[in-house]
Amino acid sequence: YDLKLDGYGPYGLTYDRSGRCSILYGQKGHIALMDCHQQSLHTEFYVQERVRDTTFLHNTTMFAAAQSNHVFIYDNTGTEIHRLDDHNDPFQLQFLPYHWLLASVGRAGWLKYHDTSTGSLVSQHRTKLGACSVMRQNPSNAVMHLGHNNGTVTLWSPASSEYLVKMLCHRGSPILSMAVDSSGTYMVTGGADKQVKVWDLRMYKETHSYFTPAGVPTSIAISQRGIIGIGHAAHSTFWSPEALKTKVKDPYMHHAMPGCGPIETLHFRPFEDVCGIGHSKGISSIVIPGSGEPNLDSMEYNTNPFQDTKQRREAEVRALLDKLSPEMISLDPDAVGGIEESDPHKRLERTRDLEEEANARAAGQPVKKQKSKKRGRSKIQTKLRRKHNNIVDSSKLKLREAREEEKRQSKVSKGEAVENTPKEKAPSALKRFF
Repeated sequence: YDLKLDGYGPYGLTYDRSGRCSILYGQKGHIALMDCHQQSLHTEFYVQERVRDTTFLHNTTMFAAAQSNHVFIYDNTGTEIHRLDDHNDPFQLQFLPYHWLLASVGRAGWLKYHDTSTGSLVSQHRTKLGACSVMRQNPSNAVMHLGHNNGTVTLWSPASSEYLVKMLCHRGSPILSMAVDSSGTYMVTGGADKQVKVWDLRMYKETHSYFTPAGVPTSIAISQRGIIGIGHAAHSTFWSPEALKTKVKDPYMHHAMPGCGPIETLHFRPFEDVCGIGHSKGISSIVIPGSGEPNLDSMEYNTNPFQDTKQRREAEVRALLDKLSPEMISLDPDAVGGIEESDPHKRLERTRDLEEEANARAAGQPVKKQKSKKRGRSKIQTKLRRKHNNIVDSSKLKLREAREEEKRQSKVSKGEAVENTPKEKAPSALKRFF
């Protein structure tokens, strides 16, 4: 279907995690909340100022809007709940559902994390790369990807004041759009040079690239099944999931919207073969076969599109109890729960040994075995002696008592007074506990 909304465009849209509801927002101040299953309008209102981005919070009862000066939080009836004064002049919003963090970046180039469960500002980082209007989260490890005007992409975590990784993706042209797949393995970036590049985040290297002849790629999205959607000018091009791994010659589908360009937002609807496109004339919803995930996990928090009020409340309480700490966000999601060795020098030596061993195996050379430096310490008598060191028997107790008696007699002979302490009064068998 097509929604013609000429008065307050260009329009954008976002979906919640279940795909049940969507937010339509016009940059001139129109915000509407829709039920995608029943095709009905929940609420709509006008904020009388520019709206740059919106996102749902932990469920569909609340959402945040990035307006001209601040970030505002509304409920599903359109009532303003909060105004976040710390987020000044925001451009982009992202919500981390497992950490309950609302992230924003704006004209000043500050990345700010706000905890929506406590209402406190967790951290704020200065990117030092100017205004930023492109931000996406990695669904696998919750790391933020920021696209900058100098063609670089930086990766951020709330636990680090500096960027984790900095990549030069488009030389000499700003980043206009970006997307990360659900596995966190591939990242797709679009620049002002009309290039769409696919990056392998395991090696931080470019695998291949595509060209958009109709115009610059203003919006990129990756579906749950790996289909790449690219919005450029008044066209939207869709590539098959194989286009992430290898270079594909022809696109999977193509959709043209004459007179509606440029495309503002392009998002796939979760658990449905539907793609929503926001442009200057309103909203378009098209069918993309094979884009949505057919298997629904109803135990995942707030991803069940058929949940009732009781299930929603239970999911909200469970999600709040299982909330993760912001310090747990790192590039390696498997690092949490492991055991860190105490000595960094030993870790460095072990890393060097592993590198040398891997290089030797790659070159086909035999792996050198380290010589034992014990020099006779591994004899059977030494092992038995070490084994029996911790065994306490009657002979050992008598020997200890004899030694203590000798020490006491030596003190008396030297004229030192023996203190009348509980240790001296205690029986000989209990002296070892003092």
